This record gives sequence, structure tokens and C-alpha cells, in this order.
Amino acid sequence: MSKNIVAASILSADLCSLGDDIDRAQRAGADYLHFDVMDGVFVNNISYGIPVLDSVRKYTDMFLDVHLMITEPVRYVSRFAEYGADMITFHLEAARDVKKTIDEIKKTGRRAGIALKPATPFSEVIPYFADIDMLLIMTVEPGFGGQGLIPETIDKLREAKRYADEHGICADIEVDGGINGDNAAMIRQAGANVLVAGSYIFKSDDITASVKALRG
Repeated sequence: MSKNIVAASILSADLCSLGDDIDRAQRAGADYLHFDVMDGVFVNNISYGIPVLDSVRKYTDMFLDVHLMITEPVRYVSRFAEYGADMITFHLEAARDVKKTIDEIKKTGRRAGIALKPATPFSEVIPYFADIDMLLIMTVEPGFGGQGLIPETIDKLREAKRYADEHGICADIEVDGGINGDNAAMIRQAGANVLVAGSYIFKSDDITASVKALRG
């Protein structure tokens, strides 16, 4: 597990001035850009996809943390890798063959992550935990930005961190949903080292202070 990392979710950025918002996040010290892909099937919303990723990749050299909220993500792994993803995270609940999906990501040379919905127990990811680079614990229901953190998800975060420590697993643990300056310290203490935030960063009057508060 690496240092504390801040991932700015462009789901909350202004797409009419996305380049400017990316620059703001980078100047403020954000480490990653978090890129949410939604298909309207796995989650009840539709966001952007490969054309926007291609444009973002051409614009910035920031680490692109791509979160696939799509059914059967293995179908698109190679394309997201081709168009600029550095990390490809897919939902355990969305993949029929989880191991194959991990393997396909690794074949592209990209980092592989698995995401869990709030209701999915940590135990379901244990068979794959040692094979991935990052575990994403959703602290809200995936699909929409601006939600409040679900308190019960913190127990799952603690469980994941405890299991990783006990079994020598060095994967990053990421949290996404309702993360802000008021709860960031608790989140880090519970075991997360990658904190995703969208509204808290891009809607902030002082984006640098927001990134600093998340990092701790």
C-alpha cells in the first residue's frame, strides 16, 4: 500500500470546461483523475465513455483511474487500456468471470482493481484480493455523484484493511462516495489510502485546501 492518494472525480467537473478543471485539480495537488463509466444497465445512469477518455488522455499526463460501472466489463478492457486508462477497476457484481477479467486487464499492462457495492460483503472479494492492485469500496450506491456516505461501509473498510495486513496483501484500498474534509481522517484511519472525491473538490472555493484535507 502506497502513501495517501487523492483522486479527483471528474463526474463532478464541468464538461464544458473540463480541461480547466483538470488543470485546477492538478495544480491543487490531486494525484489521480477518477473517471466513472456508467452504462445505464449495471447502474441507473449513463456517463461518458471512450471518446471522452481519449480526449482527457491527450490533454493530461495525470494518472487515470478508470472505474467501470458496466455489465460484463471484460468486453471493453482492451479499449479502455488503448485509450489511456492507467488503472481499470470493475465491479465484482458485474463480471461473470472475475479472474478472466483481472487477467485481461493485466495483459494490457494496466493495473487491475475490483469494486464492491455497499451491500456486497468483503468476503466475496477474498479469492481475488491477492491478485489485484486496488480494492475499491463504494461508500455510496454507485451511479450518481453528490451522495452522503453510508456509515455501515466503514466496517467493511476496516475488515478489508485488517485482512490485507494479516495476509501480507499490499493492494491499495480506495473509497468513493461522500468523502469530504469532515470524514477523511476517519476514512484514512479505517484503512483507506486512496480517497476519491468529486463535489468536494470541484465545487470547492479553495480546491487546494480540499485536496490537502483529503490527503491528511
